[in-house]
Amino acid sequence: MTNRLDPPDRAAPDLAPLELAIFGLGRWGTHLLRNFLALPEARVVALVDPDRQRLHDLCDRFGLASTIACYDTWTKAIAHPGLGAAVIATPASAHYPMIKAALEQGLHVLSEKPLTLEHATSAALVQLAIAQQRQLMVDHTYLFHPAVQRGRDLCPELGTLRYGYSARTNLGPVRPDADAFWDLAIHDVSILNHWLGAQPTAVAAWGQAWLQTQLQENVASGLSDVGWLRLIYDLGDRSHPLEVMVHASWANPDKQRRLALVGDRGTLVLDESPQTNPLTLYRGQFQTQSFPFVPIGSQAEAIAIAPVEPLREMCRHFLHCVAANQPSPISSGQMASELVKVMTAISTAAETGEIISV
Repeated sequence: MTNRLDPPDRAAPDLAPLELAIFGLGRWGTHLLRNFLALPEARVVALVDPDRQRLHDLCDRFGLASTIACYDTWTKAIAHPGLGAAVIATPASAHYPMIKAALEQGLHVLSEKPLTLEHATSAALVQLAIAQQRQLMVDHTYLFHPAVQRGRDLCPELGTLRYGYSARTNLGPVRPDADAFWDLAIHDVSILNHWLGAQPTAVAAWGQAWLQTQLQENVASGLSDVGWLRLIYDLGDRSHPLEVMVHASWANPDKQRRLALVGDRGTLVLDESPQTNPLTLYRGQFQTQSFPFVPIGSQAEAIAIAPVEPLREMCRHFLHCVAANQPSPISSGQMASELVKVMTAISTAAETGEIISV
């Protein structure tokens, strides 16, 4: 059976490992390094980070001192001999020049989300990747979570969708280059788009900022620490649009990672709380369409989920897409660019207080 995470076309057998460099070795870059080191289809040949001590510590930690090149600037690393791909795990504000240069160098690119912070630059990178015949993929890790994959299959069992809601909160980490919408709510938007096979047609948003408003030297001051988002989907086969409310905050010690879609025959809940099952299908409906509306068939089904690491699946998927030289059917640059378009509309909505068409 073909792995559903593989690209549609076959990859050539017995290919040499893809030689790649990882740009940015912060928290997420270190996770990417760990996963690519564990995959035989990849060979990490270079690391890039301005903090030389961090590079030294990681080489010691993973036993890489004699097998890997370390650079403090990406402009040097991009010309590393034999390099086939660049993995970008730097702040989003730095993505565009790095990805552009990597593609122009003939490299495949895997970028941390979001692709960029502007739709125009994201779309330009997609076109450049096509022109260079190179793969551009974005690490929307949740799309490779087995619960999210299974959830998409179960959505038709909910009947007619009525509404949705989600909460993604925690006390940190706080980003200096993107607000809570771009850092947190983007996950829920990407999951919903994946489940629904559609993008929002309009958005509304409002947020508040406290933490970085006092940092006068920070050009990104005023970034929202908490936000509420209204997503409006026109699914085409219904008289009313589907609306989903999203709450995102990195200033809330009550950690929540919960998303639900509600239909007239059931509710699908994705929940990362350690005490709960990651995916639950709650079945039930009303017996009649007139008072007293008696509920019937209520039951909860915990959906079995494969014990795999989503990030590992994402890394493996990228390598398969490169080997086949086919765009990802899950998290391609094109998909990521369309998501950036939604997120920029959300930013505009939060600034103006208006409902913005996407």
